Formats: sequence, structure tokens, C-alpha cells
Amino acid sequence: MHLFYTSGISSDSYVLSEEESKHCIKVLRLSAGGIIQLIDGIGGWYEAEIIDDNPKRCTVNVIQSKKNVGKRNWQLHIAIAPTKSMDRLEWFVEKATEIGIDEISLIDCTNSERAIVKADRLHKVVVSAIKQSLKAYLPKVNEIVDFKKFIVSSVNFKGQKFIAHCNSLPSPSGEGLGVGHLKSLYQKGNNVLVLIGPEGDFSPEEIKLSIENDFKEISLGESRLRTETAALYACTAMNILNE
Repeated sequence: MHLFYTSGISSDSYVLSEEESKHCIKVLRLSAGGIIQLIDGIGGWYEAEIIDDNPKRCTVNVIQSKKNVGKRNWQLHIAIAPTKSMDRLEWFVEKATEIGIDEISLIDCTNSERAIVKADRLHKVVVSAIKQSLKAYLPKVNEIVDFKKFIVSSVNFKGQKFIAHCNSLPSPSGEGLGVGHLKSLYQKGNNVLVLIGPEGDFSPEEIKLSIENDFKEISLGESRLRTETAALYACTAMNILNE
């Protein structure tokens, strides 16, 4: 199956972007008359025929289409402090997209290791990942924002809100802090927002502010996880619990 990402399909005839045109004609060596599949990032899935195999402006004619392909009745939003290594952040974004996520927010915390992230790089990762995993919905990736501003903006979020932090881990003696595990607190079918902090964890002030704004403290298990691992764990758990 040859799958391409497009946006804004509004008629039966459509011109692929220069990047997708090049991949279609130059890399895959497809030509006029060939049949391809298109996704638009908002649930649309299209079957189309190539009618002009120009490697810079490949024109296709839509044969048939479906709407709301893979639509879910719940939404997953993960807010993560960007890792020092962009590779690790991109790895999380890629894998979370493949598994299933609706929105990713980047938060600048007290202990953050990176305050600047190129959103266009992450957009390319997301596009590649939905094509790889055959998804018709493109997750939204938000620009990095100050932690406090994000918490305030989340007041209107309709669903369950959680904050995972290392202080919720059990002590060496095995005594925990009475914080419940994500899988025991989450209710299937609910929209969910999960906060994942930097390697240095959330500050006590950030945890306090979150709790004051209706976030519940959660544990992701007994292991101390790296930022991107914790975020992917939460993503995977939410998808499994909603199967």
C-alpha cells in the first residue's frame, strides 16, 4: 500500500505537496494510472488515481473516500518536559503516535533541560508515524509553554488529569506514599491528560500547583523511568485500558 499525507482535500482533483510528489514519482517510481491511498490528518481516508505524474506537482483524482477512520470516543493528551536530547523526544513522539495519542504539549519546567524545540521537526515525525501506523488522524503537537501557564490553561480540560512524579515512588524500605497507580485511578472511556516531568522531576511547587488545579498524583510503577519512557508507558497504558 502506498500511503501519502495530504491536507485540505476539498475536491475530487488534488495536487500532492512537492515533498510527497517527489516521494511518489521519483522514489517509488509510480506513474499515471497508478492507485495510491491518501490520509488528511482529520479522519479522512482516500483512494486516488495518479493523473499527472509530475515529480513536483503530482495530481491525483479521488476515486472513493471514507470519513472518521479510526475515530475514538476518548482523547489522550500528554504534556511532557522536552528531553535534553532531541532524539529521545522525537522517539517518544514517533512511538506515541504509532500507538495512539491525540495531543502532545511541551512544557518548560523548573528542572527542564531544554527550553527550545523546533516544532517543524516534530511535525515531520508525526506525519511519518501516522503513515507508518496507518492512522487517519494527525496528533496535535503544541509549542513549548511555561509550566504555570499550561496548568492554568488546563482548567477547562474535560476529563481526568494526572501528574506522575518520582516522589510517588516507594521508599527503599518498601513504604509508598499512598499514591495510586495510573491504571487503578483511570476510568475507561474518559478523556485523560497526563503530566510527565523532566529528568530532574517536577519541583515541589509545580506538584503543589498541579494538585491545586485538580490534577491527581499517580504512580507509574516501582521503577524510576526516564522522561520519554514514562510518557510512552502512560500512552501505552491508556490505549490498553481502552481496548
